[in-house]
Amino acid sequence: MLDAVTLDQLRTFIAAAEQGSFSAAGRKLRRAQSVVSQTLANLELHLGVSLFDRSARYPQLTEAGRLLLVEARAVAEHMDTFKARARSVAEGLEPELSVAVDVMFPMGALTRAATHSRAAFPHTPLRLYVEVLGGVIQPVLDGRCRIGVVGSLPDLPAGVVAEPLLAVPFVTVAAPTHAMAAQRGTVPVKTAAKHVQLVLTDRTPLTAGRDFAVQSPLTWRLADLGAKHAFLRAGLGWGHMPLHIVEEDLAAGRLKRLRIADADPRYAQMPMRAVWRKDTPPGSAGRAFLAQLCAD
Repeated sequence: MLDAVTLDQLRTFIAAAEQGSFSAAGRKLRRAQSVVSQTLANLELHLGVSLFDRSARYPQLTEAGRLLLVEARAVAEHMDTFKARARSVAEGLEPELSVAVDVMFPMGALTRAATHSRAAFPHTPLRLYVEVLGGVIQPVLDGRCRIGVVGSLPDLPAGVVAEPLLAVPFVTVAAPTHAMAAQRGTVPVKTAAKHVQLVLTDRTPLTAGRDFAVQSPLTWRLADLGAKHAFLRAGLGWGHMPLHIVEEDLAAGRLKRLRIADADPRYAQMPMRAVWRKDTPPGSAGRAFLAQLCAD
């Protein structure tokens, strides 16, 4: 009897459990309630257990139902992954390589990947977005980009797959004319809190109400990393920056490295990850592009 269990039955079971009623599951699946009820009855018959207690107004999961729901979700997710990979294989080479990249990502690695892509896949045009925070993941979620390279958004939404790439070193800097630059040794937290911190802000609502690596109540929020860089050099505030962007400024004395007391060690580097929707994994060109991003 177990061999008669179908994926459709499992998806119906999941929908009924998540929606809280057979009628709501029917609306989600665009089926009549009677069809949902019959599908679940058949599933219970095949399994030999009751998945729902139907004695109350709304069906409640039985103990067996709660246990098997976890497995049903795993089976459905694995099938989604299988179909996505099969679709990728069937498609072959992508007609276009669309990528959203975090502005913090090293430009040298990005241009290397683009150069390799042009040589290896000359008929696959590149469409590139350079964004920060939620602006990187949003084009992936809405389907405008197949791949995202995310760093400044630490928490990813459901429905995406993540793969580690590399870590970008970060430093805290200010102009040599800034008051904090005159501080010897580490800068006390209370001193840093008295000065404006320049902070990148999100163009999307994905991080509304949240701050990352903000250590001062006085902030100027900028949506452009180039503007933040210029403001730092002008002495308008202090802030955290990728080392590869300010390395020449530090060497030339245009910026000075600061060390904030009791700084969270997590902010010393930014892990970069490649992300994509579960239903649209990278194809041949995308995979080759990602391999070049983290090549030595």
